[in-house]
Amino acid sequence: MTDSTRFAKVLKTPEVIALAFGAMIGWSWVLLTGVWLTAAGTVGTLIAFAVGGLAVTLIGLTYSELASAMPKAGGEHIYTERALGSRWSFVCTWALLFSYVNVCMFEAVALPSAVEYLYPDIRLGTLWNVLGSDVDLGFILIGIAATALVTWVNYLGIRTAAMLQAVVTIVIIGTGILLVTGAIAFGDINNAQPWIATPVSGILIVLIMVPSMLVGFDVIPQSAEEIDLPPNKIGRLLVFSVACAVAWYILIAMAVGFGLTTQALSTAKMATADAATSLWSGSWAGGLLVLGGIGGILTSWNAFIVGASRVLFALAESGHVPKIFAKIHPKHKTPYVGILAIGALTMVAPLFGRTILVWLVNSGSFAVTVAFVFVAISFLVLRKTEPDMPRPFKVSHPNLVGYGGVIMALGLLSAFFPWSASALSWPEEWMTILIWSLLGGVLFIRYERNRSNS
Repeated sequence: MTDSTRFAKVLKTPEVIALAFGAMIGWSWVLLTGVWLTAAGTVGTLIAFAVGGLAVTLIGLTYSELASAMPKAGGEHIYTERALGSRWSFVCTWALLFSYVNVCMFEAVALPSAVEYLYPDIRLGTLWNVLGSDVDLGFILIGIAATALVTWVNYLGIRTAAMLQAVVTIVIIGTGILLVTGAIAFGDINNAQPWIATPVSGILIVLIMVPSMLVGFDVIPQSAEEIDLPPNKIGRLLVFSVACAVAWYILIAMAVGFGLTTQALSTAKMATADAATSLWSGSWAGGLLVLGGIGGILTSWNAFIVGASRVLFALAESGHVPKIFAKIHPKHKTPYVGILAIGALTMVAPLFGRTILVWLVNSGSFAVTVAFVFVAISFLVLRKTEPDMPRPFKVSHPNLVGYGGVIMALGLLSAFFPWSASALSWPEEWMTILIWSLLGGVLFIRYERNRSNS
């Protein structure tokens, strides 16, 4: 494939930051802040995000070096294939694709739920029930319409997707500033007590959730071929985006802690929105915060379609999945077949209600952590096998960063197994992983046969 038929290099610094930051700031900062504060306390939440942010930063540093050295679409697929060979590269990339697609499917259901907070009359009638979850016609229509919109934006090109990302990210930041300034002006420091909840183990409950909040920085490597910046700057922007996301979550948590009493926090439906309403003495403020949360859904969704379609493109280029997914649109310079396929799959999600999607998201978090392990190992392997490879962004103390990244990633991975309080459920979540793994096994066997016959 010649350069003229590949991707368009159009992303500059603001677009790259918006892409990664928007991917990490989804709906959770509106929905889960109250859970974090109740479990860990205000300072406890700060500690959890600081420690979890450090772990993700170590992993992110390995990504930064590799992304600057190999700025190709597909990111992890390229690094792991060069370091570990096609078999382990496929395991890593297949897990990553599973995680990305799961996020897109989750957002298609999260969006109608968020809209309902602002407009309770969107329900048009229950069509059926799936595993205890009612499936409403209004929810389905909103989810499918939003999927069509985000898919179309990505089909039209990375520049269009980046414009959407930048505009909506500005809206999100504006709502966050509203909350934080309200806490500074009208908040009460006494509301933030207890600073650390009892038992102290509540910090761990929040800590194991932090990596899933920060998944999304890895969208930068997926779109590296479309970034019009020096390779060393790509690495720096990746680490910077993680730092911005960690700061965001900490500021939001502190603002909510100052804005709501312990009693109000325990009864809050959406603590972030309720805190804004309380601080500014008006429901309009809570509505704006939910609007920011809806913006977070869109930016996360948009970024993960970018990431998933580029991962699928890389798998197709290497022959692991059908070649049709490697087609680039002659005008828009997008992997349009993959984008349309992901959009079609996402449209199915609202038909299943909320219950099954919780399983998909949890299993997807497991899958992306698997990818983190492989990337950190690849970083170490390439430092030994190819010490002279040009590395525009070269990490200092590579052993500390590399082994630290591996240990952190394995520690995060262990939280999903039966010995942990946050273990995946059987059979629902583990069965989801097993089915996806079996599908991947079939595709890999097909790839091996095609390679041996060529």
